[in-house]
Amino acid sequence: MADRKKRAEADSDQDGEGAAKAPPAKSKRKLIIMIAAALLVLGGGGGAAFFAFKPKPKPAVATSQPKPPAFLDLPDTLVNLSNTGGDRPQYLKVKIVLELPDATMVQQVQPVMPRVMDSFQTYLRELRPTDLDGSAGLYRLKEELTRRVNYAIAPNRVNAVLFKEIVVQ
Repeated sequence: MADRKKRAEADSDQDGEGAAKAPPAKSKRKLIIMIAAALLVLGGGGGAAFFAFKPKPKPAVATSQPKPPAFLDLPDTLVNLSNTGGDRPQYLKVKIVLELPDATMVQQVQPVMPRVMDSFQTYLRELRPTDLDGSAGLYRLKEELTRRVNYAIAPNRVNAVLFKEIVVQ
């Protein structure tokens, strides 16, 4: 009987302890869930901050530098402009420089230089003084000379026709 009493007391102690330990078990479970949730939020925030503030990879830098353009001076050009009944002739003096993509083009353009100068002379002689008025007139002149030089040296191309000096007298 003493055994039974001890067992009954032990069982009641276990039941009592089980009942007393049940709330701490639930609070431990809640605590574990809250800690896991906090770690998940902090980990997600840390990961987002890492990807947001991570240094961006630098683009690959080309090892070859672009070739600097080459410039070719043309002989000074002096032409009389087309006269529309004026009392005295007017002249145009132009110093032109061709901007070439690279220095190897100079040797390719030199043999056709008479053709380039001929196309310039024939075009410039047909201009009237009013065609050269303002920056718009000079822009049109530059574009037309670029078109003509590209036609003369085809299949090669120049980047631009540059004016060093323009005088209308």
